[in-house]
Amino acid sequence: KLSTRQTSQALKEIHGIDISHTMVANYAMTAAAVIKPFTDSFDYKPSNILSADETYIKVKGIKHYVWIIMDACKKSILGYQVSDNRAVGPCILAMRMALEKFKIFPGKALKFIADGYSAYPLASQQCKLQKDWDFDVTQVIGLTNDDAVSTEFRWVKQVVERLNRTFKASYRVTCGYGCENGALYGVSLWVAYYNFLRPHPYNYWKPLNGLAAFKDADNMPAKWQVLIYLGQKTILNMQQTQVI
Repeated sequence: KLSTRQTSQALKEIHGIDISHTMVANYAMTAAAVIKPFTDSFDYKPSNILSADETYIKVKGIKHYVWIIMDACKKSILGYQVSDNRAVGPCILAMRMALEKFKIFPGKALKFIADGYSAYPLASQQCKLQKDWDFDVTQVIGLTNDDAVSTEFRWVKQVVERLNRTFKASYRVTCGYGCENGALYGVSLWVAYYNFLRPHPYNYWKPLNGLAAFKDADNMPAKWQVLIYLGQKTILNMQQTQVI
C-alpha cells in the first residue's frame, strides 16, 4: 500500500537501493505485463454464482472506471476492465473475460448478480449473440430489501461491494494514476495479489488459490518472483501454441 515515491524512499532507506519513483513504476508495469497472462488464464474452477460491480478511479484527475466480476462463493476475481467510460463496451469485455473461465458453460444454471445499471443485461445479450452464452442477469436495486429478488440476492451484491472497498483502500495511496496504462497495470497487479497472495478469512487466512510453486517461497518477494516466472511460462506456451 505504498505509492511509487514511498516505495522508492523505502528501498533507499531500508535496503540501500537508490532508484527513482519512475523506475519503480516502470518495473511495476513490466511485472504486470508478464504476470497478467497467467492471472487471466488460470483455472479458477468458478462456481455458478457471479457478482459484478463497477467503481471509479482517477487517471490524471479524470474519472475512469474499474469493472470487476468475481466468484461470489470462492471470492476469486474472474474478470476486470479499466475504462474511461461507463458504456456497455468495457462491461462486455469484463463479462467475456469472466465467463471464459468456465470450461463447460453452465447456461441458465448461472446466477449473475449485478446492480441496476443497464450495461449488464445489454452485455449479456451481446455474449449470447457472439458466444451463445445464454444466461440471465439478476439485478439487485437499491439499498434495502423491498422485493423478493433483493432479499434473496442482496448478499451476493454485498460480496463484490466489499471487494470494491478493499480495492479502494489500496488505490487511495496512489492519489490517482498518471496514465491509462498505469491504471490497467496497477489493477492487474492488484488482482494477481488478491487472487494468489492475499490471506483471506474466507479461506482460513490462506490465499484463495494455492500454487504448488509457492512451496519453497518463504516471503512475499519470492512469491512475486514465482508469479513472474509462471507468467513467463504462460507467455511462452501461448507463443508456441500460436506457432503450431
